[in-house]
Amino acid sequence: MTKLVHIGNVAIGNGNKVAIQSMTNVETNNVDLVVNQLLQLQNAGCDIVRVAVKTHQCAKALADIKCKVNIPIVADVHFDYTLAIAALENGADKIRINPGNVSADGISQIVDCAKMHNAPIRIGVNGGSVGKQYLQNYPTKIDAMVANLTDYVHMFEDRGFDNLVLSMKSSSVAETVVVNRLIASTFDYPLHIGVTEAGPYPQALVKNAVGIGSLLLDGIGDTIRVSATANPVDEVLSAKQILGSVGMLDVVEFVSCPKCGRCSVDLEVFAQAVYNKVKDIPKRLKIAVMGCEVNGPGECADADLGMAGGKGKFVFFKHGKVYKTVNEDVALQEFFNEIDLLVK
Repeated sequence: MTKLVHIGNVAIGNGNKVAIQSMTNVETNNVDLVVNQLLQLQNAGCDIVRVAVKTHQCAKALADIKCKVNIPIVADVHFDYTLAIAALENGADKIRINPGNVSADGISQIVDCAKMHNAPIRIGVNGGSVGKQYLQNYPTKIDAMVANLTDYVHMFEDRGFDNLVLSMKSSSVAETVVVNRLIASTFDYPLHIGVTEAGPYPQALVKNAVGIGSLLLDGIGDTIRVSATANPVDEVLSAKQILGSVGMLDVVEFVSCPKCGRCSVDLEVFAQAVYNKVKDIPKRLKIAVMGCEVNGPGECADADLGMAGGKGKFVFFKHGKVYKTVNEDVALQEFFNEIDLLVK
């Protein structure tokens, strides 16, 4: 179990639920745009949001942004340590830095400021940002990444700072999984996980689902981000799907069978309509839409509610037992009514 870290009003590590994170993609000094996007992300289910702090104007904008939202904000800072200090002084709940592009004196000043504000710092190594000396001195890139992050951790611990979140990401799913397993066995700091630079959908969702899902099933990961070249709200919705798939979030598990020669109804239309109905319900339920009235209930015997079609009719079933038969033309609305009753 990882140690407890507080990011604003969100606690991670020490058995707390896995937090969903994303990042704004608008200029941070445009307060109205940032606030609008933060509210969209929060409404979608995001727990923590990172914003880019590229200038002192961006850092100062955090004070105005913090007055209008209650979601924890992480300031993403590179190169200029004074920006990290300014971000903390203007209310950032956490900062993310790459220690490799900040001077030793800058690190010390950031640490002093973070201690004063009781703010955590996320440090990490991405596959594309490994120090050259590590790549030269270690036999594999994975060994180099682990050694690089280990030295970063010691850099902060030597300064008496352990309010840390660690991150090890790569655009390679395999590298991401292996390095996080190694780091998780070495340190007890909370881990932020994800496959970086994963591209557009659907590739990004597939790569992150495999990488994040593998680690979560290993018990590794305290915050997650589904990195994608897409709307950040879609990152959050995808993260919820991943957490739901591994049983870490109360969402509806929706199942529908692939079409085959036995199917005599327009299964795609029915499945999509029911999925749209249930996808945002915050309950741990299993809903099934099957294309065969014979095999449907048997194959989904553990479904809380299901429907299976054939020959112009649909049978409704609960936990494998048929309890109702309706004509195909009214089946969808009737099933929606059953879903509403079940949710209530």
